[in-house]
Amino acid sequence: MDPVPQPAPAPQPGSAPPSAPALRRAPVQRRSAERLARILDACAELLDETGYEQLSTRAVATRAGVPIGSVYRFFGNKRAMAAALAHRNLDSYAARVDAGLAALPAAPDGRAVIDTVLDAYLAMKRTVPGFGLVDFGIPAAAPGEPGADEDPNHLVAERICGLLAAPLGRPADALLLRKILVSVEATDALLRLAFRADPAGDPALVAETRALLHAYLAPSLG
Repeated sequence: MDPVPQPAPAPQPGSAPPSAPALRRAPVQRRSAERLARILDACAELLDETGYEQLSTRAVATRAGVPIGSVYRFFGNKRAMAAALAHRNLDSYAARVDAGLAALPAAPDGRAVIDTVLDAYLAMKRTVPGFGLVDFGIPAAAPGEPGADEDPNHLVAERICGLLAAPLGRPADALLLRKILVSVEATDALLRLAFRADPAGDPALVAETRALLHAYLAPSLG
C-alpha cells in the first residue's frame, strides 16, 4: 500500500470546496466562491428540512438566493451537489481535528488524541446542518455518478492518518492506516446506532464507543 499523503490545509466550516471532484468548474473569483458556499449552505439546510429524496436544485437556488443557472454552473444534479457538500464536511472535520490536536501537549497520550478526533465528529453531528444525512458520503450512487467510486470511511481514515502522523512522531504507514480504518468503520456503525436512539447521541452508546476506541486504538498511538 502506498504511503498516505499529508492533507492540504483545510478550509474553515462554511467555506466552499475549491476543487471538489463533483464540481463542474472550480470557482476562481472570491464572489464565485462565496456563491458556491451559499449554495452548499442552502443544500445542507434543506437536507434537514426535506430529506435527500425531496431535495431539488431549484429549491436550493431559491434558498441560496441565486439563479438556477448558478447552481448548474457548478453541479449537474443534486447528487453532485451533495457530493461536494460531503467533501466540504470532510475538510471542515479535518480542520477541527487539526486545531484540536494542535492544542494538545507535545507527545500526547493516545486517549487524548482519540478523544479529540471523536469529539470533533460528535460536535459536527450535533450542530452542522445536513450532516445527519450527508456527512462524508452520499446515498448509494449508481456507477458513473458523483461519489460512486468513493468509500467515505476510507477517505476519513486516510485524512485522520495523515493528521495524526506528525503529533505521534511516526509515519502515516499502512499499519497505522489499517488500525484507523478499523476504528472508523466500528465508530461509524456504533454512532449510527447512538444517533438513532437519541437525536443528540445516546450518552451510554457514545461512552461505549469511546471505551472501544481507547481499548483498541490507543495502544497503537502511544
